[in-house]
Order: sequence, then structure tokens, then C-alpha cells
Amino acid sequence: MAASRVTDRTGIDGRLDRVDRYSNQPVSLPVLTLLLEVLFRLSDITKSYGGTEILRGISFQINPSEKVGLVGRNGAGKSTIFRLLTGAESPDQGEIVMINGLKLGLLEQHVELEPGETVHTAALAAFKHIHDMEAEMRRLENVMITDHSDAVLERYADLQIAFENADGFSYAAKAEAVLLGVGFTREQWSMETQVLSGGQRNRLGMARMLLSNADVLLLDEPTNHLDVNAVEWLEEHLQKYERAYVIISHDRYFLDRTTERIIEIENGKTVSYKGNYSKFLVERTLRREQQQREFENQQSMIAKTEEFIRRNLEGQKTKQAKSRRNMLERLERLDPVQSEKHGGNFNLKKVERAGNNVLTTEDLTIGYGRKVLASGINISLHRGGTLGVIGGNGTGKTTLLKTLLGQIPEISGRVVWGTKTNIGYYSQSLDDLYEGNEVHAEMRRVAPNAENVEIRSFLARFLFFGDDIFKKVSDLSGGEKGRLALAKLIYSQKNVLVLDEPTNHLDIPAREALESALDDYPGTVVTVSHDRFFLDRIATQMLSFEPDGRVLDFAGNYTEFHDWKIARYEKQVSQVAASPGVATAELLPAAGSAANLSKNQRSQLERRVKEIELEIPAIEAEIERLSTKMADPDIAADFSALGSVTDEHSRAEVKLAALYAEWEDAANKLG
Repeated sequence: MAASRVTDRTGIDGRLDRVDRYSNQPVSLPVLTLLLEVLFRLSDITKSYGGTEILRGISFQINPSEKVGLVGRNGAGKSTIFRLLTGAESPDQGEIVMINGLKLGLLEQHVELEPGETVHTAALAAFKHIHDMEAEMRRLENVMITDHSDAVLERYADLQIAFENADGFSYAAKAEAVLLGVGFTREQWSMETQVLSGGQRNRLGMARMLLSNADVLLLDEPTNHLDVNAVEWLEEHLQKYERAYVIISHDRYFLDRTTERIIEIENGKTVSYKGNYSKFLVERTLRREQQQREFENQQSMIAKTEEFIRRNLEGQKTKQAKSRRNMLERLERLDPVQSEKHGGNFNLKKVERAGNNVLTTEDLTIGYGRKVLASGINISLHRGGTLGVIGGNGTGKTTLLKTLLGQIPEISGRVVWGTKTNIGYYSQSLDDLYEGNEVHAEMRRVAPNAENVEIRSFLARFLFFGDDIFKKVSDLSGGEKGRLALAKLIYSQKNVLVLDEPTNHLDIPAREALESALDDYPGTVVTVSHDRFFLDRIATQMLSFEPDGRVLDFAGNYTEFHDWKIARYEKQVSQVAASPGVATAELLPAAGSAANLSKNQRSQLERRVKEIELEIPAIEAEIERLSTKMADPDIAADFSALGSVTDEHSRAEVKLAALYAEWEDAANKLG
């Protein structure tokens, strides 16, 4: 059946009919019933490229307000589904049905921007219809100076109502809050779009999409190009988002916090699970166990039936044997569970035992030349531990690793490695790979005496199967090169691994393989990573580069650190609310009077003051929006709704008081 989309057609009698876009035939009643309940549906979709079938009859639907994650291996067809939905491609077979007028918001990997736009005007372009209303209202105001006719007054009144219903009084504040959320400072709003980097263009594309008022957002790897603060902001934004969205992401922590349903593509088909990513993992395991039992039972039945047929086809029970043979021919055969090709024991050889204190830093200051990125770094990492390092772009994470490795000199302080440490380094540049080698030959560089079967087995743990080991390194994808570099490093018997963003370019199965390898690894690990699920799995302590220049250390994994940080912030807010003129010292650099500030402390405080001055207008705009909402007669008449808005208003005022108090305290310290 050809692919179809549903559009509206107005008949002579004024009725609104649903029609198939390609055949121009009316859509059947069951489809009309479906359209009242769903936003779009894919039915028995197949899609092939170059003779290779990617999608093999997938079917699923998306309902209003659903928060869905779309997962599967690289190449499983996730992005293909998005292209089918947007009409960029057509299915080979099957049907796509959409509710009429459905507005899709697609986060594209390559964002097109108009020449001459600034960051600010590009974001506001999502509100062109409001601009047009506003311009018409201004025109009518000039007309009304001399023309007081009912027609003009009524037109102006209608526009006012439409303008207010379209959030015309708050759209600019909304756009600016989103720009701040995705990481654009106010100073960057005036930048022309043609000078933006690739990452900045993608962040601006995300801002425009979030402001587009789409019925369904299609988010393909939305956390790419975002630092940890922007990712956390996006999570909170999507949690409050009232419309539907579908997310493709390798960020499992992000999926956990933003989805309520997971659709997995496996073997070209889809299976839907209720719940977030963690619940999906549990339910998938149970489903696969059940599927494997059913497959084994069917195989047993088939074997017994075939044996009966063999023994009786020419005997007295020929009729029964032929009947059973016909039954087997009609039988729908169940598929076995696809074996998990990662995990298990990696059989790693023992590494030399290092001293108990593997790494210590004392009041370490890092940077380049005289440019200080961070100071006051005190690390104490014991044998067998894993230090996870997080922070925004440009805060000093990779600089820290290079300083620890001696590639960059420390500005001040000390780095002390323990006795018998043998360090291996994984760089994002993957410059330790020889492009001319085949995969197995590259592995032999760290395992010259290993048996072939041992090398094959170990490479299989990193998802290199069969003839994959004979591929040239130069022909590997970015993800494959990353897996090979990590396999080499973990097998190399180094007792300390220093890893810079090891999960970049890895899909979810490859990340799980890496986690399994590090579970078995007996040495010590220092890793910079934005993958919070990965850090939850392997980290025993955290080091966080904060936006204000401070470096926080914490004993625990990422979630424990995050919860501790939130609890500390809430404690500060409650203290400020109780004593509005006093700021909690916990979240400010420890410093006395202005005369006692070091150069670095002064720099940190000045940076924090600028950040607060950017945050305050956005909070004030939010308070104004909530005040307007509280005055709405419909809200005021709804006790539950009024209570919810009032609570939001109170929290915003407390936050504003905390910011003003922090600003005042910092300004006093600066003198």
C-alpha cells in the first residue's frame, strides 16, 4: 500500500472531509475515529536503502501530550522515522496517517538561518504572527487619532484580545528565557548568525524549535552541543512542556528524566514500553525472557511434530502426519531473542597494584599562561576509585586532565601521583590509532603475544564481530574508532586510566559495553564525561567545575552529587527567605573584605555578579507574567489553578530575593 497522509477538504456543502493526500479518496470511518485520539500513526511501514531493509513493518502511534523516547542501535532506523514523518522521504510500503494541520517541530542537525539576523531576532522570528498583530495595533492607534468609527474600534479590540491570548505581553521574555536556558548570554544576543559556530547554530535552532508552538517536537540528539547546565535546563523545560514530543538520544539519564514511554527499534520492528528508560530496561529484560521461553517451547513442539511426521508419513497415520505437516507450514515462527553482544566478564589480566593514594592535588590552579580557568582544586583519589569530572564548556575539564598528565604546567599548587602508577590516556582526538592498520593488528600493538581467539573475544566485547576485525582503521566510523581506542587502552594493563569524554560517538549498546569493561577493570579511573548515566554507573566521587569558577568535590556518583547540590541550594533559599538581607556563604567563594581578596577570588566574584545581573531580568519577567496570570478572572475563579500559580509566584519571588542578596553580598566583598 502506498504511503498516505491525511489532509482536509472542504466540500460544496461546507462539510470538512478527511482525504488521502495521494489518492484524493475519503478516509474510512475507522481512520476518522483514530484521528480523534492520536496525533499520527505509522502502520506496517517498511523502508530499504540499497537493497538493505532497515524498517520491516513497524507500527506505532503518538497521542496528545505523550513524552516518548525512540531508542535502538546506530543504523536501526530512528532518524529514518523522523524523515518519513516530515515527508523528506517516503516509505516503500505502509501508511502514515496524521491529524489535519499537525505542526511538527524538527530539531535539525544542520540549522539554516537568514542572513542579517542576530541571535535575538532569529529567536523572536518564531513569533512573527504576534509581531504582525502588534504592528497592526500600532497602525490602528494612529488611525484612531482621527477615526473613531465602530469598525476601527472593534477591529482594535479584537486584535487586543487575540494579542493577549497569544501571550503577546510575555513572548519576548519567554524567548529571552529560552535563549538563556540553551546557553546564550545577553552579550551574545546581538551577534549576527553568520558568525556563530556550528554548536551555537544548533543551540539557536533548538531555541527556535522550542518557541515554535509545534504540536509535536521531533528531537534528534537534543543534548549535543549543550553543556551540563543547559541540558538540565532543557530537562526541566520538557518536563513542563504540555504538548507531545519524541526524542532520539544516547543520553540515557536525559531519557530517564524526560520520557514516560520508550519505543525500541529492534530487528526492524518496534516494541513499546510504558515508563522511562530505567523502567524500559527492566521491562525489556522480562519481555526477552518470556520471548525466549516461548521460542524454545515452539522449537520443542516443532521438533516433536517433525519427528511424528517422519515416523508416520508412510504408515497407518499418514493422514495425521500430513495434517501436522500442513500445520507446520502455516505456523508463524517465533524469533529467538537477539543475543546481547556485550557485557559479561572481560577476563582482564591483572594490572600492577599501585599505592593506596593514587592521585593527590593540593590547592591546584590550572589554565594557560596567566589565564586562570580554575583554582583551589584538591583531589584525593584512592586505588580502585573512579573520579568523574563534569562542568560547562570551557570551564577547564580537559585542561585539568592535561595538567594531571604533565602536558600543561600547573599555574600553582601541586599534582602528586602515587607509587607504581602506570597511566593510560584516552583523548577525544584518537591520535593513538594508526590509520593504516587493520582492527586486529591495531589491537596487537598492546597485546603482541595474545592468542588470536583471545583478541577476537575481547574485540567482540566492544562490538567488533566476524570480519569487522579486518577493517582498516581509516575506514571506521567515529564511534568504531572510539570503541577500538578504548578496547586497546583497557586491555593495555595500565593501572590508571585517564579518559576524556569516552562515550562521545558511542551508541547505547557501545556505552553499555564500556561500562561493563570498566566494571571489570581493577585499576583507577579519572574521566571527564557529560554522560550522567555513565557517571552514575562507574563514578565513586565527583569533581564539578561550576559556572562561577569554583570547583566542588563530592564523594558519590552523579545523582548523589546533583541531589546534594539541590538540597544545598534550597537551604540557601530558605535562609534568604527567613533573613532577606543575608546571603548564605555556602555558594559564594570564601573571602573577607575587598582588601583580602586574591586576584582569582576577585575574578570569580566579578564573573558571578555579571551572571546574576543576567538572571535577575528573566526572573522579574517571570514574576510579571505570573502576576498577570493571577489577575486572570478564569484563573481567579479556579481555586486549584490559582493555588498552583500563586505557589509558582512565591517561589520566583524567593529566588529573586536570593539573587539580590547574593549580588549585594558579592558587591560588598568587591568594595
